[in-house]
Amino acid sequence: MGAQFSQFFPPRPTFTLSDVPSQQGKAIIVTGAASGIGQELVRMLYQKGATVYLAGRSETHAEAAIQSIQATTTTPDTTTTGQLHFLPLPLDDLTTIKSTVVAFATRESRLDLFVKNAGVSQPPLGSVSAQGIELQIATNSLGPFLLTQLLLPFLNAAVTDFSPAPRVIWTSSQVAELSVAPEGILLSELRYPPRDAVRNYVTSKLGNWFLGVEFARRYEEAGLVSVAQNPGAANTNLLRNARWMKLLTWPLLHSPVLAAHTVLYAAFSEELGRPEHNGGYVIPWGRIHPGVAPGLARHLLREDEGGTGRAREFWEWCGERTRDYS
Repeated sequence: MGAQFSQFFPPRPTFTLSDVPSQQGKAIIVTGAASGIGQELVRMLYQKGATVYLAGRSETHAEAAIQSIQATTTTPDTTTTGQLHFLPLPLDDLTTIKSTVVAFATRESRLDLFVKNAGVSQPPLGSVSAQGIELQIATNSLGPFLLTQLLLPFLNAAVTDFSPAPRVIWTSSQVAELSVAPEGILLSELRYPPRDAVRNYVTSKLGNWFLGVEFARRYEEAGLVSVAQNPGAANTNLLRNARWMKLLTWPLLHSPVLAAHTVLYAAFSEELGRPEHNGGYVIPWGRIHPGVAPGLARHLLREDEGGTGRAREFWEWCGERTRDYS
């Protein structure tokens, strides 16, 4: 219970921008970067000299964010600021994901950091993707999964003996711990989602945690690091479709800047680069989870590790649903 309480009321960040080394020469993709947590993270990366791709649906919104960041961000030496580019990415249409990678490949040959920050919460009941998949599962899990798979060659190209391992950051939520069903994720509910927007949101966020763990298992030998994270309850546009919930949770909402520190820690903490923490989970405002509840932890483990294998099952389901678009 203490771990849950501290996620509602986290201590001040101890890992800040001053702890991040220069990112000049680094290529980074941040999805959902036109506002909220994503935009604040991009602002930080820009100050460190990174080349950041703001991946999202709206070029207008992304360009407005770029102009705002460039106009309001100051550094002692302007030569240390990075470069910002829009990258088109409609996550709810699997047929478009490959074109996003093609667009990225026209500028870059490697990817040092991939932050999957974009998400949708509680759209109107019955909302589906272009492929007819429940919208939250499609946007929050399937689209990012496919994009990650297609970006693997670029992540692998960034593996060297002289720089930190490339990282992939998956965005979960505290609701994945507070509201998870005893069975974890049921494959039957993936095939036939219930008419319950909150439950489907929980499924998508727990699914991202599962994907973070499985990615680490499958690609750590290739030199890649995978981290899942709960950025924290922030006052963003995520709950634009659930205004009553936003009003009720208003006292618990923090600034996007604070939540961006969670992602910053997940992306750059040396502690998370250690093998024992690959596949780990970060909580606000930049701490390794002190202990996942046993009922949830068993779903993160494979059967030969004494677990249920739910994380593996979800990974394989995502692979099956996206296979035709890779």
